[in-house]
Amino acid sequence: HVQLVESGGGSVQAGGSLRLSCAASGYIYSSMCLGWFRQAPGKEREGVAAIDSDGITSYADSVKGRFNISKDNAKNTVYLQMDSLKPEDTAVYYCAADFRPYCSGSYLARRSDFRGQGTQVTVS
Repeated sequence: HVQLVESGGGSVQAGGSLRLSCAASGYIYSSMCLGWFRQAPGKEREGVAAIDSDGITSYADSVKGRFNISKDNAKNTVYLQMDSLKPEDTAVYYCAADFRPYCSGSYLARRSDFRGQGTQVTVS
C-alpha cells in the first residue's frame, strides 16, 4: 500500500510560482510511474505531468514550458514546479502513483493505483 501526501498549494497572483511536493511511503517508489493531475470546479480531471521509472517526463500541452516535474527517490518525493501561473491553472492538484513503470499524466488522471487527497492552487 502506498500513501501520498501533497503539500505546497496556495494562492498566488498570475505570473507567480508555486512548488508542490508529494511525499510517498509504503512501496518501492522508484519503480513506479508518478505524476500529477488536476481538477477544476465543474471540469473533468486533466493530466498535468508524469515522470516514469526511467526519469522520463511528459507534460500536458497546456503546461509545457511552465511546469517541471521531478523526483527524489532517496526522499520518496515527487515535485511539481509551477512557474508563470495563469488563472486557468486554478484547480485541486492531485499526486498519483501507478505500478506501471511508464505512464502519462492523462493516464494517471483516468486511473491510478494510488492518489493523494489533493491540494488547492488558486491563481488570480
